[in-house]
Amino acid sequence: MRRLLFALALVPMLIASLAFAGDAEVKAAQTVIDSQLKAFIADDGAAAYSFAAPNVKQIFPTVDTFMNMVTNGYAPVRKPRSYSFGKVEQTGPGSIIQQVLIVGPDGKDYEAVYTLQQQADGSFKITGCSLRASASVST
Repeated sequence: MRRLLFALALVPMLIASLAFAGDAEVKAAQTVIDSQLKAFIADDGAAAYSFAAPNVKQIFPTVDTFMNMVTNGYAPVRKPRSYSFGKVEQTGPGSIIQQVLIVGPDGKDYEAVYTLQQQADGSFKITGCSLRASASVST
């Protein structure tokens, strides 16, 4: 009976620790996105590239090819006027989807959806980003 009560007493602590671990992963992923966006704004291609996951680096093997892709296809991400984090979803252990609401250089609203994966060293890297114009209007 004592073992059962002890086990039941541990359940809330276990749930709380899992939630904390999830919050820590989300915060780490958001820090990676924020750092990459700040690197883009500062025109620091090498720093921005450092947050890309191996799958992205395989497709864009140099900083220059990566930055050309971002500049030509992701102008709102490359030079946002402002941005904020939206919805987030953990799709599995070490796997996060993060919405970022962006006001682009043209003053229009965009939604960027980032996918991130935790690497073997524990860091998060960006595995992809999809961008679309948003229906909302900035003020």
